[in-house]
Amino acid sequence: MALADLTDWIDEYSKPPAVWFVKRLAANDTLATHSHQAGPYIPKKVLLSVIPDLNRPRQNNPDFHFDLYIDSHAAHQKIRAIWYNSKLHGTGTRNETRLTGFGGISSALLDPDNTGSLAAFVFVPDSNGNMTCHVWVCDQEAQDDLFEDRIGIVEPKHFLIWTPGAIPSQGDLFAKAKRGHCWLSDGEIPSIWLENFPSGEAIIEKTMALRPAIGASPDVRLLQRRTCEYEIFRSVETAFWMPKVSKGFDSIDSFTGLAQTILQSRRSRAGKSLEYHARAIFCEEGLKPSTDFSYNPVLPGKKRPDFIFPSEEAYNDAGFPQSHLRMLAAKTTCKDRWRQILTEADRISKKHLLTLQEGVSENQFNEMLAHKVQLVVPSGLHRAYPETIRPHLMTLEEFIGDLRLLKTSH
Repeated sequence: MALADLTDWIDEYSKPPAVWFVKRLAANDTLATHSHQAGPYIPKKVLLSVIPDLNRPRQNNPDFHFDLYIDSHAAHQKIRAIWYNSKLHGTGTRNETRLTGFGGISSALLDPDNTGSLAAFVFVPDSNGNMTCHVWVCDQEAQDDLFEDRIGIVEPKHFLIWTPGAIPSQGDLFAKAKRGHCWLSDGEIPSIWLENFPSGEAIIEKTMALRPAIGASPDVRLLQRRTCEYEIFRSVETAFWMPKVSKGFDSIDSFTGLAQTILQSRRSRAGKSLEYHARAIFCEEGLKPSTDFSYNPVLPGKKRPDFIFPSEEAYNDAGFPQSHLRMLAAKTTCKDRWRQILTEADRISKKHLLTLQEGVSENQFNEMLAHKVQLVVPSGLHRAYPETIRPHLMTLEEFIGDLRLLKTSH
């Protein structure tokens, strides 16, 4: 569908009383893993908030039916929201909400090929207690960009809640501020960070100090540090921006200006985060910059892959064997973006791609294989992929092991 149609759609629902819930579809949301409970997961607190009529804890398994329109694909279903609450009544162990009635694989929300797609759910209540939900499932990178320019980056395992007229909230809007082990109190935040917002690299350095390399594999370290970095960023974001927000605004322009600044800050953090983490882990694993790897090298044709191994110099040496060269791209999501890496290093036919996306469809994976793309996925995320794909995934630790073998054999 044309981008102009999406722009109109965003404008149409960017006003109260709409409530937005935005996430990236995981393999467990779609039918990619062949799960019998497939369907987009929406946290219970979110669903009970946007559908107040469902919040009837005294009733056994209360439900609510509403119209759901997947406007991106011109589809309509009558959806059932149900709260399985047997745990509250002492008759079972369940205390979760589900959405059912999507119609199987014909629904864009269950289509395995939409695994990794950004999906925006807009809940629109009316004065009579009725509810409709309008959904857009992105099918191209340009559509992702339109959404993320408006509401900020949407990463795997996280979601955004947005009530038009407010600043989009990351994570769980309905819980109190989560003070994990890496959440910094005001007294723990360096004073210079409260004067000038820290760079992504500065936050990564703090993350490494709180999550050192002792006793953890590269895969575990990467996922733990991503969580830690997110907590640090959110705590600094709160301390830095809340005083400005609390002062209020004297115009719409001043509010939207600050909102865009905050969203741009989030985009800046997310844009380089995975690259910075990977670079830090390579160094911890004994790989030396410029000798064992080059970060953001400039190759002939002004091509700039994320990482070249063993070095930019080796790549540019026509006498260096191609079989000993490696390229790694780092992309948090890869559904459409994997194609970008195909022309980044002409001498290297097999491209390695580090991603945190929660699954891909078998069709997508087979297409990647046909283009000689090797997925590198932290071991903790492998279960999010279809069983047929898991044996073909490479862990970050295995990738580093391959680099060590190449180093000793050359």
